[in-house]
Amino acid sequence: MLLPGLLWYLIYKYLPMYGVLIAFKDYSFTDGIIGSDWANPWYKYFQQFVESPYFTQLMANTFLISFYKLFFGMIPAIALAILLNECRISWFKSLIQTLSYMPHFLSWVIIYGICIALLSESTGLFNRWLIEVGGNAIPFMTSTDWFRTILVGSEVWQNLGWGAIIYLAAIAGINPSLYEAAKVDGASRIRMIWHITLPGIRNVIIMLFILKLGHMLDAGFEQIYIMYNIQVYPVADIIDTWVFRTGLEQMNFSLAAAVGLFKSAIGLVLVIGANRIARRWGEGIW
Repeated sequence: MLLPGLLWYLIYKYLPMYGVLIAFKDYSFTDGIIGSDWANPWYKYFQQFVESPYFTQLMANTFLISFYKLFFGMIPAIALAILLNECRISWFKSLIQTLSYMPHFLSWVIIYGICIALLSESTGLFNRWLIEVGGNAIPFMTSTDWFRTILVGSEVWQNLGWGAIIYLAAIAGINPSLYEAAKVDGASRIRMIWHITLPGIRNVIIMLFILKLGHMLDAGFEQIYIMYNIQVYPVADIIDTWVFRTGLEQMNFSLAAAVGLFKSAIGLVLVIGANRIARRWGEGIW
């Protein structure tokens, strides 16, 4: 039963690692990976990325957007899972679950269309309301002050219900006798959530946090590439979008591979570091 899954990982995850060689070569289509000459020096494309005038801005934007999505993505999902668990009206609980899951199945193109319909400076619903009450239209989609908020808000909205599924499953695994004993002792629902529910899912929270740290530099290429524009480059341009413009569009595959390897190395360091810290509380993944 494990064989199909192992084959999938072998073919699509491990064999492609051979392509990492491109990061250390002056790759060309005609010569292929083996025939292409080695870069001189071997760190040529890593140096090119680090010495880029946009390096500091790209790293800052990537880390900030990823951190905002990580922090504001996990806490609402945990809160929703707890609220759904506390809900005793089954039809209402099912309705909220369905409504919160639905955005996960929308593409970023559709979500971008929704954002335009709501936030466009000229025709957006919110700006029309602002003008009607005597205010001024706000350029949400082209403002450096608002764009990160829109990115994070739309990400949280899309994945809120989907992210709560794992926490709901973890809550369902808590021994019901713990709640019964707490109720007999006179504990309120808030106390039971604080002293039973949250400690009961602590290991799941830590596990997901560590796993997400491995993708800390994946700030959401598809979302940002669809939604951003040149006016918000200072706050929205991340490593992936820069690599797409300067690497892939210019057919510089060696640069793209070098930056990808750079991101993977940082993700590995973050995961190992976070796991070592978590092990101090006995909650590490390994």
